[in-house]
Amino acid sequence: MTIVFRTISRRLARGAQALRNGRPGQAMTEVVLLFPVFLVIVFITAKIFALLVLVQKLEIASFYAARRWQLESHLNAGDYPDDQLQKDIEDKVKGYIGFDNPSVAKFLNLQSMKLEVQRTQVWNVITLRVYTSPKNIKLLCRYPKQAVCAYPYGQDCMNGYDFMCVEPGNHQNGGGKSLEVIKYVPSRDRPIQFVLPGIKD
Repeated sequence: MTIVFRTISRRLARGAQALRNGRPGQAMTEVVLLFPVFLVIVFITAKIFALLVLVQKLEIASFYAARRWQLESHLNAGDYPDDQLQKDIEDKVKGYIGFDNPSVAKFLNLQSMKLEVQRTQVWNVITLRVYTSPKNIKLLCRYPKQAVCAYPYGQDCMNGYDFMCVEPGNHQNGGGKSLEVIKYVPSRDRPIQFVLPGIKD
């Protein structure tokens, strides 16, 4: 990346020097023609990296939510009801994923999050679901999904398009993806205090 910027700056400096000396400037084919391609590659790489970061954050946050629910929730909740515990877990998970930080939320295309807990006789099903809001970068989202994701591309291409772009003419329903992680933890009759490993009083 540094080499590319250094090369571009040197060529621009040479062109400016030539114009100052009264010589006609040489056409910089690399800058004029390849710079937009370079920008496209940078945007795509950044969004792929953002999606990878979001998936990793979801896995870590879902493990935290499931483990804490397993230890602190119980069937005979009285002084600390399960709905308060669920709300506290959801707030901490939101902060970790990045909803409290506007720059992180913008980079990861975050829109909303929902933490659901379903009790069964043996298992508690913890579902963490995050909804994304596409930023619709005009340089990448100029053409409709059917044209971009035509054969031989398939469902993976459409999922990526929905993550980054709003389909033209379908701004209400045509953008964003929901990513979810499901964890199963056993039910407990009594709570155990959740303590992060390595932390001592």
